[in-house]
Amino acid sequence: QYACNENRLMLYKGFGEKTQQNVLESIGFYIQSQGFFLYAQLEEIFPQIDTYLKKLFSPEKVRVTGKYRRQELIIDELEFVIAEPNEVIKPKFKTAQPPELLEETANNLLFKLKNGLKLRLYTGVTNRAQTLFETTGSIEFIKTFHSAFPDLKFNGNETEEDEIIFRKAGIEYIPPCLRESSEIIEIAKKQALPKLIQPEDIRSIIHCHSNWSDGSNTLEEMAAECIKRGYEYLVISDHSQTAGYANGLKEDRVKEQHKQIDELNRQLAPFRIFKSIESDILNDGSLDYPESVLQTFDLVIASVHSNLKMTEEKAMARLTRAIENPYTRILGHMTGRLLLSRNGYPVDHKKIIEACAANHVVIEINAHPRRLDMDWKWISYAMEKKVLISINPDAHFLEGFDDIKYGVLAAQKGCLTPKCNLSSFSLKEFD
Repeated sequence: QYACNENRLMLYKGFGEKTQQNVLESIGFYIQSQGFFLYAQLEEIFPQIDTYLKKLFSPEKVRVTGKYRRQELIIDELEFVIAEPNEVIKPKFKTAQPPELLEETANNLLFKLKNGLKLRLYTGVTNRAQTLFETTGSIEFIKTFHSAFPDLKFNGNETEEDEIIFRKAGIEYIPPCLRESSEIIEIAKKQALPKLIQPEDIRSIIHCHSNWSDGSNTLEEMAAECIKRGYEYLVISDHSQTAGYANGLKEDRVKEQHKQIDELNRQLAPFRIFKSIESDILNDGSLDYPESVLQTFDLVIASVHSNLKMTEEKAMARLTRAIENPYTRILGHMTGRLLLSRNGYPVDHKKIIEACAANHVVIEINAHPRRLDMDWKWISYAMEKKVLISINPDAHFLEGFDDIKYGVLAAQKGCLTPKCNLSSFSLKEFD
């Protein structure tokens, strides 16, 4: 960073002003991301922390709250309600390697753990229902709720959960994942909350890569794993020919793969493997094969993988042309973002969704924990415009199928229902 600010990178062969600026921006993004964690990262350590706290203070006195309970994609603090005063809690943390105490108020302790994660404890609780409620929802949600129900009295017993708050208000219980915006309160008043999609609603694996391109497993292994997990079909979508770094399929290899798929479908019936490709969206918005090849696929997923540094005007023109291609069936990872690693290219989400509606193109929620792209905040608008969503793992190995869960958790925040999700279609519906 110092070298970039002093223009020293430009002294070296191959480093121009644009490259130096890109390096500087990447370093800045990295620094800003320190202390933040993906939901999936925290899910790995949450059970340890939760179990430890319950062992220290007893299970009935410990409740998770905050962003983790709300299923936020990126989290800077793991928050718990602890029904004990500070003077009881603090001595428990005096261990051989104690966490750093960053803040302390009468009802709040903030620690920093050795891995950089912040642990916030809401303490001295006399009304757990109220504390759980007010520490779970976003600021916007809580403010709107109090305005909507100004006469609501918080005087429940300390051991009650926050469901009682909604009963007192006379509205439908709002799950924690939906407590983000004010609009959801109006829906709950009408007793009209949707049936949110669940992991068990996923009936297929769409968008994954085998060892034909840059995946780790054979088609046979991937199909066997799908059958083992109870999925009805597999949409194999290896990389297209421009993706040389990913062993993308040239036209002759597309034909070879299709022959293998035909043979496997004969062997594995009624399970089905569909012939797909993740076609690169080229700089001019065209897809990565001529029409004669594109028409041999059951469906095409169109994605941007190169030249990600684009203006919104460039990105919109590129994506729109790909969406309008008659062979495009799914738009993959719309913005190309990698959470905590890089920003996506700028797009006008509404116009992209409207283009997909006009061209009957499905929008992917890429379930990889670092992508979760398209962002859940645009799901409601997509459903309003009758655009199907598809929660896809983008798996490159068998364990990657597990990422479906993170796509579902993100989609729940956008009120996605099974009927609006392509990967929840049965084989008969999909075919």
